[in-house]
Amino acid sequence: MTPKRDLERLRRRRRRKQIAVRVTVGALVWTGAAVLYYVAIAFFFDTPVEYRLRHSTDRLRDDYAAMSARYDSLRVVLDNLAARDRSVFRTLFESDPYDLDADYEAFRAEEYERSLEQSSRQLLHRFRRRLDEAGQRLGRLSESYLAMRRAVDSAGDAGRRIPAIQPVINEQLTLLTASYGMRIHPFYKTLQSHQGVDYAIPEGSSVFATADGTVKDVARRSSTSGRTVVIDHGNGYETTYAHLHSVQVRRGQRVRRGDIIALSGDTGLSLAPHLHYEVRHNGIRVDPIHYFFMELSPVEYQRIIRIAQSGLQSFD
Repeated sequence: MTPKRDLERLRRRRRRKQIAVRVTVGALVWTGAAVLYYVAIAFFFDTPVEYRLRHSTDRLRDDYAAMSARYDSLRVVLDNLAARDRSVFRTLFESDPYDLDADYEAFRAEEYERSLEQSSRQLLHRFRRRLDEAGQRLGRLSESYLAMRRAVDSAGDAGRRIPAIQPVINEQLTLLTASYGMRIHPFYKTLQSHQGVDYAIPEGSSVFATADGTVKDVARRSSTSGRTVVIDHGNGYETTYAHLHSVQVRRGQRVRRGDIIALSGDTGLSLAPHLHYEVRHNGIRVDPIHYFFMELSPVEYQRIIRIAQSGLQSFD
């Protein structure tokens, strides 16, 4: 092998290396340029998917802003209404209205704060103690229930002669608009004793007997109560149903709990179609709400009391 051939071979090898280096450098340059181009495009322009996502977020943001503004507006209106109601209550009764929900929320907040300050062992001990107390209350409740059951069984048919249901269909508990107690008279605009409860129901709604008994009186014409039915339950209890549209029973007729005795109306001195319902025990008018125990759970009973407390004006 001559020196000339070796030199030629070395040149070709060096040329191949130079070509490989130029190709590699060119590839890296083009790759870097492509990456920079993509970054620039991505920075200044959105892809179709990004465009849709960005604008969907904008719509959600606009909807949230609109709902927030509406919530703030409604909150202001509700606060104004609450302040007005408290002012009216203070003017009439010289005291603040009792807020069961606020008291319960405050109690829950205090319980939560106390829980955060206690250790795991203290919380476990407290849980066990409250569990034991719940078991004791359950035992007392079971004994009370059994005693009440024995009393009902011993009473026999007498239990059916105690008013124990609502006189109208009121499953949502929202129809009771005025309760027993001092209420604003709708016509005289003065504070007067309202010795029954008012149900705001459409004219022609069914009115039910709340216990077994005998129809004592049917007043078809009256200047104040309108068409009225009075039922004597024979055990010191009487119930009255006033402002009726029509009467479905007659004097002396025996009725059973749940029988339709009339259709509600707007007769007599009445602000709007409604039913005025009263319960008398030994001649004294009592609060009818406490006689709905057959169809109301404890939670529903508490709720209907709150609803009754919210109405300051009667319908008659």
